Amino acid sequence: MRLRLLLILALAATMAPASAQKTLKGGSSGSQSAAAKGDSVKPAGKPTAWTLDTPLGNHQKASVDTLLYNYQRAFIPSFKSDAFATTGTLGAEGINMIYEKRNAPTTFFFDDALYFTLPSLKTFKFYNTYTPMTLASYNFGGNKNNHADRLNAIFAGNVNRNIGIGAFVDYNYSKGAYNAQAVKDFSFGFSVYYNTHRYEMQAMYYHFSALNKENGGITDDLYITDPAEVQGGVKKVEPKSIPVNLTAAHSRINGQRLFTTHAFKVGYWTEEQVNDTLTRDKYVPLMKFVYSLDYDWRHHMFRNDNASQGEAFWDNTYFNPDGTDDNTRYWLVTNTVGVQLLEGFRKWAKFGIDAYFSLQNRKITLPHAYAPELTEEQQAQLTPLPEGFSLPTVKTATRGFLGGSISKRNGDLFKYSASFKLGLFGGVDGDLNLNGNASTRFRMLGDTVDISAYVGYSNASNSWLLAHYASNHFIWDNSYANLKEFKFGGQLTIPWTRTSVSAGLRNIKDYVYFNEQSLPTQYGGNVQVFSLSLEQKLKFGIWNWNNSITYQATSNSDVIPLPALSVYSNMFLDFRAFRVLQVQVGVDCDYYTRYYGLAYQPATMTFHTQHDVEVGNYAFCNAYFSAKLYKCRFYVLWSHVNQGWFSKNYFSLPHYPLNPRCLQFGLSVDFAN
Repeated sequence: MRLRLLLILALAATMAPASAQKTLKGGSSGSQSAAAKGDSVKPAGKPTAWTLDTPLGNHQKASVDTLLYNYQRAFIPSFKSDAFATTGTLGAEGINMIYEKRNAPTTFFFDDALYFTLPSLKTFKFYNTYTPMTLASYNFGGNKNNHADRLNAIFAGNVNRNIGIGAFVDYNYSKGAYNAQAVKDFSFGFSVYYNTHRYEMQAMYYHFSALNKENGGITDDLYITDPAEVQGGVKKVEPKSIPVNLTAAHSRINGQRLFTTHAFKVGYWTEEQVNDTLTRDKYVPLMKFVYSLDYDWRHHMFRNDNASQGEAFWDNTYFNPDGTDDNTRYWLVTNTVGVQLLEGFRKWAKFGIDAYFSLQNRKITLPHAYAPELTEEQQAQLTPLPEGFSLPTVKTATRGFLGGSISKRNGDLFKYSASFKLGLFGGVDGDLNLNGNASTRFRMLGDTVDISAYVGYSNASNSWLLAHYASNHFIWDNSYANLKEFKFGGQLTIPWTRTSVSAGLRNIKDYVYFNEQSLPTQYGGNVQVFSLSLEQKLKFGIWNWNNSITYQATSNSDVIPLPALSVYSNMFLDFRAFRVLQVQVGVDCDYYTRYYGLAYQPATMTFHTQHDVEVGNYAFCNAYFSAKLYKCRFYVLWSHVNQGWFSKNYFSLPHYPLNPRCLQFGLSVDFAN
């Protein structure tokens, strides 16, 4: 079955570029006429990629994923960062415990636990490529009881010099190493852009569905740390036989997003010298008038069909004693108009300026809107509602924001940007976000040293959903002060020593976190988080040893718990075999120190503090062989190769053990014609 899927994918991928190539040839006459006046888009020999920065759709450079190094790491659930807390399965919930790299909370907080799984506007890529390309990959591992499969494909091609199209599909299915831990994710999307001298259009759309079984963790950690004690002397334990708290519960997030931006450019024509005897006309844009539309729709569902397990697992049941079927719906429509004065239209125009106004319309439907009608006997089994409970089932809002920036993005010596965003009305009155960054480079000892720095301040209201929520097991209705945060930091990169050092400091006031009862609460004081990271790469011949070390300090571990020290180390041989086969063979490990890790609450897909169980102080190691032959990458991975060697306490979340030892395989092919 796996081979059949791969063959079908390969056939479709080879046919798609051929079809696009015909379109490209058919549009050659139009592209030649456009070239007479200078082209706004010039596809390069190698594909380039970019993402869009909201709300005006500015380009942010992105990479094309064809590198061999650490190709296999993306398919290890606990290796999303150097310290990542996960429930275990690839595609399941997790949170980055490197605070400096943790994603900012979203307005629909259920998304946060699946940040590394769900597609997003920040990660959605547009491609500019003369030659249509399809990047296809298939990864699998495990046996019939715990197997995992992931199929991913990206297609991109230029119809002509001005039009580019793209598409992606991603399917991930895993039965999970432990009971009731299966994951099934499916997402797809499309993109198109049309760029001419006076007009630009970029549009993208994606849809996703993430279905996760929720087992609530294993019932006793001794099944992992000392199975003989709970199994009457039997030392071996089959992971699927370990009892879990929930066997009939699952969560699902599905949604879609459409983002489109249109820019009308005002400028002038000038002559550009091509060589000593040839000139051509070139259009120089001075200013852009921009309109963008952003439509975002989300649905979260949590269901538990075993009432007795639910009664034992949760303290409260408010709306249905026979089970849980919570549904939360959310949509947001943002219309933005803006104007940009472009950098570089004259020699004295050393920077660009933009300003915009955004109008947002939002609707949230809470789970208790779908509460069933109950008999008197059923009502008697419920937990009484909090005194004065009066939450609406539907909440709508219209909000306005004003923003702008000044930036210098061209040039090699010095780049900078500074931006602001101000809330005007609709519950965000006076909200303020300020951000700035700068980078420079200079010569030292015959090479170039890169230095960058950032600074930011925010005084912003928390999302409405974080303050008001009513479901079968959790109800909260709070009034929060604005979250205030000041941050600054920087990075130093020294190429000739292959060293990178970064540091950052944050001061956070009125931080909202989930407490030991899995309820959001606000800490009124200040919390400081300091981080210092060192990346050092060593190389001697074919021998390589890459290391990343992060030290973190939090002034209040009861509010923001973090591992003090995190280490990622990768030792490998990198060489060419038979002149054409690039090979990497090595072992990599993840390690972080012991701390009171966050616990996971499946009913709300949130992570909350706890002070009963410590996690960490365990090295998770993998042995791998990866290779690249022309445009084909493949790997063989023995994940968690050190299971049980020195310690059996392999938990990254309380009561959620990491995946046991597993053999995995992967193949990625770049079908470019």
